[in-house]
Parts: sequence; structure tokens; C-alpha cells
Amino acid sequence: MIVFDLSCAGGHVFESWFGSQADYDGQRARRLVACPVCGDADVDKAPMAPRISGTGATAGSGDRVDPKAMMRAMMAVQAKMLGGSEDVGARFAAEARAIHDGDAEQRVIHGQATVVEARQLVADGVPVAALPFPVRDASRDN
Repeated sequence: MIVFDLSCAGGHVFESWFGSQADYDGQRARRLVACPVCGDADVDKAPMAPRISGTGATAGSGDRVDPKAMMRAMMAVQAKMLGGSEDVGARFAAEARAIHDGDAEQRVIHGQATVVEARQLVADGVPVAALPFPVRDASRDN
């Protein structure tokens, strides 16, 4: 895993993980990497301090940093956050807007939205946030 500090045209700086430089380049070229604040897919690497790792690289507790364990822990946090939310799938943008406007029951939801839909929700003041990891689609498990 490799982590990059990225920034969007709006000046938001965020961190994102990739399997390799080639993974980052491919996802960026397909406009799959977007700012979690504003949804802007025009992102570039931001200046960042070098992260030098080796046999002496340790976390604050003196334990070695295990990137896979860190990713599993972050995925567990996301799963816990989604535990009480309703998956509305591709209806996310419409449902989030309806809840915001008072036309639908107030509840916590998650789902998929295009970058354009997410930008419009943010511009309209609808409180949304991008998830750091894709959510498994249970309907595809059958």
C-alpha cells in the first residue's frame, strides 16, 4: 500500500491509499479519485513530507506499523459507522435531498452517487460525506 496526500482545485488536502503508483495513475486518469469534501475529481498530489520506513519504523507505542492491519481497522470503523444506516444504493442523491428538504423520513443513509450528484448536493447545503472504502453490494453476492 502507498499513501498520497492529494489536493483538489478547491484547495482541500486529503489522504488516499493505493496499491501502487500505477493504481493511483489509473484511477486518476479514469476520474475515480475525488475530493471527499467537494467531490472534485481534478486532484493532484500535494506536497508531503517523506515517510521513510524500514526496520526501525515504529508507531508511537514502539510497535511496527502494519499497513494491512491499519486498513482492516479503518474498514472496521467504517462498518461500525454504517451499522445503523440504510443502504439506498443508486437512489442516494435523491433520497439525501428528500431527507434534507423534509420530504422523506429523517434517517441515516448511505449509497452511491456520481461526482456530479455529490457536488450538487454539497453546493445545495445537503450534508454528505464520501466513505473511504467502497461498500460491498450484497445484491451481487447471489
